[in-house]
Amino acid sequence: MSSSAPFIDEVPEGIPTTLDWVVMSADMATIHAAQRYRCIVELWDDAIRAANRDEGASLLVERSVRLEVAAALRVTEHAAGRLMGLGRALVKRYPAVWEAMSRAAITDTHATIIVDGLDELETVRDELTSEVLTLAEEMPTGPFRRAVRRLVDREREVTIAERHADAVTHRHVRVEPGVDGMAWLTAHLPAVEAHAIHGRLTAIAKTLDDERTIDQKRADVFGDLLIDGETSSLPDAARGIRPTVAITVPAPTLLTGDGPAAQVDGVGPIPLDRARELCGAASGWMRVLTHPETGVVLSVGREQYRPPADLRRLVTWRAARRMAPGCGIPADRCDIDHTVDWHHGGHTDATNLAPLCRGHHTLKHHTDWQVTARPGGALEWTSPAGRVYLVHPERRIPHFTTDPPPF
Repeated sequence: MSSSAPFIDEVPEGIPTTLDWVVMSADMATIHAAQRYRCIVELWDDAIRAANRDEGASLLVERSVRLEVAAALRVTEHAAGRLMGLGRALVKRYPAVWEAMSRAAITDTHATIIVDGLDELETVRDELTSEVLTLAEEMPTGPFRRAVRRLVDREREVTIAERHADAVTHRHVRVEPGVDGMAWLTAHLPAVEAHAIHGRLTAIAKTLDDERTIDQKRADVFGDLLIDGETSSLPDAARGIRPTVAITVPAPTLLTGDGPAAQVDGVGPIPLDRARELCGAASGWMRVLTHPETGVVLSVGREQYRPPADLRRLVTWRAARRMAPGCGIPADRCDIDHTVDWHHGGHTDATNLAPLCRGHHTLKHHTDWQVTARPGGALEWTSPAGRVYLVHPERRIPHFTTDPPPF
């Protein structure tokens, strides 16, 4: 029996394929999820009305409904409470988002990202709903989550210096007991330093060639560095490693303080004083200046047979994440792939290079998936089933010229 459609021995032309059934089933699941949210809200409102508007009973009503939903759906009360909160947010505060979900224009995950993101911006969320919803209808969930994060950060930039200064006062290190002779050592510290520490641990761990997992190596290196305070016991390749963190600073911001906030990859906006400090620091920080209006990179780029360090870093910075559908691996952990293979006439330049994780790199070269470069640094992936997926980089591609334009 063919797997292309239920209860059909042969699939005549025009009958949905197996992948079509997958997509249709997913759309129906989204529509049903939207209806589930609406029904949960109705159940909650009915319970409130039945309580004779007794304000003192509102918490008990909520708890009662939460238990009812948890028992009926066979989930935890925590999960039921999450459903109730999302449902009320979508039906009451974001009806346009609920309507888009109810016709499967966005997924349940998109809706959740919108609620979690915009609820941080109570004073401006109504004005931003339309903008965010447009993005949700165009983008996969991974890039969309990061886009919403950037939008939230943009709206909060006004007070970032004050908020960061206050947050830094709460930094701390704690030890909490675990089990089986283990313990948790946690540090709450500025995100830039946290990512730099993790990056250095990862870089050193990757030089250690033994049977330990990468997590085990990171943990062992962490302990060795803090307890011994030096790396003489490590192989030569592991010594002297420092993290590389990419910081993007619009030129007017760096020079005059008047412009968009500086951004650290994987962290978000940082205060201007911190950005200036990092941009004046030693190597290890990639300093990328951008045009104040277009966002085009002003300072990096070369062409060679093998991508030079500057070009690799440019391609990684542009993409931020791997350039394959549904993959969220950071670009700095990926291979730099020639979209058109070098041996088939491809060039080593920014328009023909993209970061792919090892799995997707292998998939591209050894399966029927086809990958084509598109303007702006995007990659078009065509699946063996003929479906087309367009993956955009998270930043705009720079445009380089070898000669100044004529006047």
